[in-house]
Amino acid sequence: MSQAEPCARAAPEPGRAVTREGTVTQVRVSVTMRLWRGDPGGGALCDYSVPAQEGEVVLDVIHRVQATLAPDLAVRWNCKAGKCGSCSAEVNGRPRLMCMTRMSLFEPGTPVTVMPLRTFPIVKDLVTDVSFNFEMARRVPALAPRPREADGTHRMAQRDIERPQELHRCIECFLCQDVCHVIRDHEENKERFAGPRLFVRYAELEMHPLDTRDRRPLLREQMGLGLCNITKCCTEMCPEGIKITDNAIIPLKERVVDAYFDPVAWLGRKILRRGRPRVDSQKD
Repeated sequence: MSQAEPCARAAPEPGRAVTREGTVTQVRVSVTMRLWRGDPGGGALCDYSVPAQEGEVVLDVIHRVQATLAPDLAVRWNCKAGKCGSCSAEVNGRPRLMCMTRMSLFEPGTPVTVMPLRTFPIVKDLVTDVSFNFEMARRVPALAPRPREADGTHRMAQRDIERPQELHRCIECFLCQDVCHVIRDHEENKERFAGPRLFVRYAELEMHPLDTRDRRPLLREQMGLGLCNITKCCTEMCPEGIKITDNAIIPLKERVVDAYFDPVAWLGRKILRRGRPRVDSQKD
């Protein structure tokens, strides 16, 4: 976007809003949305004054800006129901899902600032390139179930099934990745740090009652588990309420410590040889 191009265009008629279907609805307030506009070459915050209705979320108002003032505004979204994780952004400095953030949370009369996720490269406006996360996901060794029982079935204890269920709720919004200071403030760490979302995935597999792989060498040597200092910022940002630090990262750290720094456990495993294949490569 050219820096010479004005941010704002003519505002719609006060007190009215035009929907995508062309109908006119009454509104109650006018809000100022301060949106980051730009591309990898640079950008700026632009103010857009638009009407907003009671009960709306940030994404509703972003769509109104798009429909009335800035049709070229780039924003990623899909389900608008808090389940796809697409509409992640930083709203007034806090990583949030725009479709789940009520406008009523903000002080009336003050601008609502929406910026792209800071941790990831800019594509355009509010859209970022989150392919780093998918690349890290490709490095996760897949589930390797143990052989079936004599009757051809797999048997699992209910308590073992329930333990990782919380982790399956992840919607891959990558807010935890965005807020994690290990990669947010240190770009150089991305090559050797999987991040909270991927640690959740590793924990799912490590806790699976049928899995036979040992991913601890990979976590310690290539995925940077030791770089996490458990500040719990990822847990605070999770829209699904997953206790990422307590129920994924810390259990993984405990497993790595047991394997490498507990002499009794190390000796016991040497003697007993559990037979779990070591995974020391990023490729499955």
